Amino acid sequence: MIEAKGQFAQGDILFTPVESLPDEVQRIESDGDHIVAHSETGHHHVVSAQTCDLYQSANDPFVAYLHVHEPTELRHLRSFDTHKTVLIPPGVWRINRQGEQTPDGWRRVAD
Repeated sequence: MIEAKGQFAQGDILFTPVESLPDEVQRIESDGDHIVAHSETGHHHVVSAQTCDLYQSANDPFVAYLHVHEPTELRHLRSFDTHKTVLIPPGVWRINRQGEQTPDGWRRVAD
């Protein structure tokens, strides 16, 4: 396991510590895990909804925020060729998701 100390990445997502949540975010509800990076093949990047809250930017589909209340693990749900688990300390984190251009416009990267 890796302990996050400042900005870090896991796969195609970048986490940056920030001072506070911006006003224009919408909380995402979950009873189990928050999916911070979706995968079409099911190997999502997830954190426990018991230890943090996930918020989506109302203005940018590529940006989300994670408010971590107690140390939480960012896990990559794949049984092979997986990214190492990252222990995220308490605080507010901006999440930048990678985008890709398609004939229909920009979208989050689909793997």
